Amino acid sequence: MEVWFNPSCSKCRTARDELSGAGADVTLRRYLDEPPSEAELRAALTALRLQPWDITRLSEPLARELGLRDLPHDPDAWIAVLAEHPQLIQRPIVLADDGRAWVARDGETLAEVVAAARG
Repeated sequence: MEVWFNPSCSKCRTARDELSGAGADVTLRRYLDEPPSEAELRAALTALRLQPWDITRLSEPLARELGLRDLPHDPDAWIAVLAEHPQLIQRPIVLADDGRAWVARDGETLAEVVAAARG
């Protein structure tokens, strides 16, 4: 599993700890240091079955500065914004080797991820 990870985020640290405790083979990708490409974002969105605006942190000051709430829902435009400004991507995003993916922000979703990691 790959976790798009921000070490300053408590939800990311919780996901890391829960997955580690489950014995999962996890790669932590510090996505702020190694931002996902547009192609990687498209693949993640396909696995998540979400649109780019669904994984955008709209409450961030940068999102307001960029006027994202008013940006038309054109996936290409949103993906370009997320690729350029990875700090706007919700976290943690967990990508499983079998093609499943989650935005593991809440306990219920994280429990599903941990169960999938246990196999």
